[in-house]
Amino acid sequence: MSDPREYLAEGPRVGIRPFTHDDAAEFTARARESRELHHPWLFPPTTPEEYAAYAGRLIDDPTRAGFLVCERDTGAIAGFININNIVRGGFQSGALGYGAFAHAAGRGLMTEALNLVVRYALGPLGLHRLEINAQPLNTGSIGLARRCGFRLEGFSPDMIFVDGAWRDHERWAITAEMLRT
Repeated sequence: MSDPREYLAEGPRVGIRPFTHDDAAEFTARARESRELHHPWLFPPTTPEEYAAYAGRLIDDPTRAGFLVCERDTGAIAGFININNIVRGGFQSGALGYGAFAHAAGRGLMTEALNLVVRYALGPLGLHRLEINAQPLNTGSIGLARRCGFRLEGFSPDMIFVDGAWRDHERWAITAEMLRT
């Protein structure tokens, strides 16, 4: 069982904590088990080498922050939420990416976790705005954005290169002011 003191934030069923290099075996096993769930939306690392590079960027790059979503009762990794492209100064913004693992999908754990990450990012991390870019047919990702209070701000054709092609995306966002209302 994971030691709850290592969590950056906790909810009733999940805690969020930073990535570590020691999480490689569990993370990559969960990613391999979840290939069908993730395809064609995302491609998390499935080998130790891929994980080392991926986690290294999240750990070492100040323009990124990575969070593992862990089940509080077992410490098992249920998913991940990353803040990419963090821009400081007058912008104070970042772009979210996330995924549940198959054993945890559909149980509301990611809703709880994303709410924790949003409050952490718009609080202690000092960000003002978070954005989610989701492909229009990715109903799971869009549903998560809605459940967590993100607002639809627009549509961008050919926005992000995913799975071999430029894909359209809906743009969702939340700001610190939205949490206060």
